[in-house]
Amino acid sequence: MPREIPAHIWVSALLRRAQSGGAFATVGHRGDADRGDVVIKVTTVRGQARLYAPAFNPEGPTSFERLAQEDEVDVDQLIQKRLKSDRDLWVVEIEDREGRHFLTETVRDA
Repeated sequence: MPREIPAHIWVSALLRRAQSGGAFATVGHRGDADRGDVVIKVTTVRGQARLYAPAFNPEGPTSFERLAQEDEVDVDQLIQKRLKSDRDLWVVEIEDREGRHFLTETVRDA
């Protein structure tokens, strides 16, 4: 997520891409409208989920990394832990049978 784009606009674009692709997407938690970080939870089949977050890269283009691929309960616990330390965090939840994240940025494994 490029820093020059406000978070709420970037999140809206991600939601639109997911919904246009046939997935269900919603905001689980609204963070700071302009500068909040974003995590993306992708639920594939019942009980399984993946979590994506921006990778630290202060000088290059924004990329994302997959933090977890676990039971949905474990992913939800990771999200809650991050929310306790960062109330400006956006949480986007995508339900997609194919497990697509709809990110246009580079995605790598953690």
